[in-house]
Amino acid sequence: MEPLPLKDIHLPNPVAFWPPAPGWWLLAVFVPISIVLCRYLYRRIRRQTALKTAKKLLSAIRRDSDADGRQTLAALSSLLRRVAISTAPRSDVASLRGEAWLAYLDQALSDAPFTQGPGRCLGDGHYRQTSPADAEMEALFAVCERWLKQQAKKR
Repeated sequence: MEPLPLKDIHLPNPVAFWPPAPGWWLLAVFVPISIVLCRYLYRRIRRQTALKTAKKLLSAIRRDSDADGRQTLAALSSLLRRVAISTAPRSDVASLRGEAWLAYLDQALSDAPFTQGPGRCLGDGHYRQTSPADAEMEALFAVCERWLKQQAKKR
């Protein structure tokens, strides 16, 4: 009987590093997209929360009957600044004062109510000797409400 021609054991080829499996391709696409999406959602939720809180605070300032005109002006100015810092980059907003601050507020509205209208008293209200009249304060509250609504529409 003749011996059978047997061959030596064949090992499989080593697993190649490239190209990666389809799961790695999906992971390479999914991770950056999910990071960008989470960042966008975080900013949007933060912005919406800031604006909702600001609207509640604005109505609380309006209802506060114990505050005089100067205190109300200071509270409104502080509220608008806090909203601006929360919704825009801090470096763009935090250092603004006077005319530059009023011009920044006017960017959101088309008719420039802060530099040329009732919002002007936010810039010089601290230097007035008398408190603003009630009609002036109502116009200022209306402008502030418009500004907050415009911030909600802005992306």
